[in-house]
Amino acid sequence: MSEALHENPENYQNFNDFFTRALKKGARPFPEDPDLIISPVDGTISQMGAIENGRIFQAKQHNYCLSALFAGNNQLASRFKHGLFITIYLSPGDYHRVHMPTSGTLRQMIYVPGSLYSVNAETTGDIEGLYARNERVINIFETAYGEMAVIMVGAMVVGSMETVWAGSVKPTSRQITWQNYINKPVHLERGDEMGRFKLGSTVIVLFASPELGWLEHHQPDNKIKMGTAIGSVLD
Repeated sequence: MSEALHENPENYQNFNDFFTRALKKGARPFPEDPDLIISPVDGTISQMGAIENGRIFQAKQHNYCLSALFAGNNQLASRFKHGLFITIYLSPGDYHRVHMPTSGTLRQMIYVPGSLYSVNAETTGDIEGLYARNERVINIFETAYGEMAVIMVGAMVVGSMETVWAGSVKPTSRQITWQNYINKPVHLERGDEMGRFKLGSTVIVLFASPELGWLEHHQPDNKIKMGTAIGSVLD
């Protein structure tokens, strides 16, 4: 609570308000170099690396199809097939707001209905294609490095997912919902809040450009804080 903008629990109207509490300014400092990509969340790195042959590594003996993650949109998947990914798991004890890894302009938001499997280490090791089966909100941004996808994955007992431009994303119809923002662009700077979870879950960040790389000292199972430098342009 010492990091929270409001330290007194009695200042929160309900549990969800408390659970998604804001942090004090400066609680998560960013690197001075504006070209460094930062972690969008507090959490634990599940996996990270290059997208290989249109597939993303999930866990030992499991990988999944990029096209399935994008709800069967092969055209969108083809643009990311030579890029890189990082998957970060948020436990119930982590800070639950999602921030921009780099500055970008929103082009598309896609809601994909699905299951609500738990996304902890045990289930990601057991359930094949877990992230491509769970409910998710796919956000496509144009950045200085090309296209970036920030995907918020729902999970068991997650109340809802929200974005700063659309509020709660929970269509009444269990249909894939596409919303284009080409004519009403939303621009967010690196570190700006872009969304939040009502309980622990997972964020997957994809970059289409093969000219980017993750910083080598980050490894799977490492804890990470929002604002920590995680990537840069390759030399």
